[in-house]
Amino acid sequence: MFTPKIPPPDTAPTPGTSLVQPLTGLVHPQACTCHHTPTAPAPVPAAPPSRPAVQFTPGSLLVAAAGGTAVVLVVGTVLVSMLLATAITAASVAVCAVVLRSLLNRPNNR
Repeated sequence: MFTPKIPPPDTAPTPGTSLVQPLTGLVHPQACTCHHTPTAPAPVPAAPPSRPAVQFTPGSLLVAAAGGTAVVLVVGTVLVSMLLATAITAASVAVCAVVLRSLLNRPNNR
């Protein structure tokens, strides 16, 4: 069951032979059959005129400020809740450690 599965010697390839036959006789056609000389590249078109700078209206500024405040409050709430969960877990592990220590140090007092 745990012995390696090696092909029998009569079917195994010999070191001098290969299972992949080399490719011979392949001739690639030319990419272009028209006999012309390359011309100069086409001129690059001029860049389009730059767009005007983004202009904020008072309403869009109010929406952006409200959205940023909401994101900060949500992320802050999530981070504080994770910190609180970690603190509660650490406190409960510390209480368990103190109780176990007191039980193991004074077995005769019970």
